[in-house]
Amino acid sequence: MVQGFSTRRALQPDAVFLGDMLVEAANWRAGGMRPRHEVLTSADHRRYLAGWKRSADDGLIAIADEGISVGAAWYRLLPQNEPGFGFVGGAVPELIIGVHPLWRARGVGRTLLRGIVELAGSQGHARISLSVERDNFARNLYRAEGFTVMTQGPLRDTMVRRTA
Repeated sequence: MVQGFSTRRALQPDAVFLGDMLVEAANWRAGGMRPRHEVLTSADHRRYLAGWKRSADDGLIAIADEGISVGAAWYRLLPQNEPGFGFVGGAVPELIIGVHPLWRARGVGRTLLRGIVELAGSQGHARISLSVERDNFARNLYRAEGFTVMTQGPLRDTMVRRTA
């Protein structure tokens, strides 16, 4: 059992924290720090948060025992005319996950990933997708948790997992 944090469902007021975690996800590479406003206003990233929490949106927040939010995983259904990096189809939610750097390699990401897959399944989604850059260390976590490469791109791959 992992110690030091718990999870809860993401709510509409969590949008600001989800933005923080979107910035962490976009800036995963050491030395690759893009400013928060640049990430959140880019067309490539704002689709993952704009209008949060729509009826089909769902997610989880990881909370340290001290009460501080330390990670988040959430999904959205994106339309075919505005696909995300990991778009598979309009009925397949796309996963976004971010963990505060001080909480990485402590089980937070794995716990969030397992929880969001279970949550998506409980909401009737048969599959969930994500996009990961080829040199991102999280790729090993996704594979270990049952995600497989569906589409290979020049720098990033789209991975999919069945929820049941």
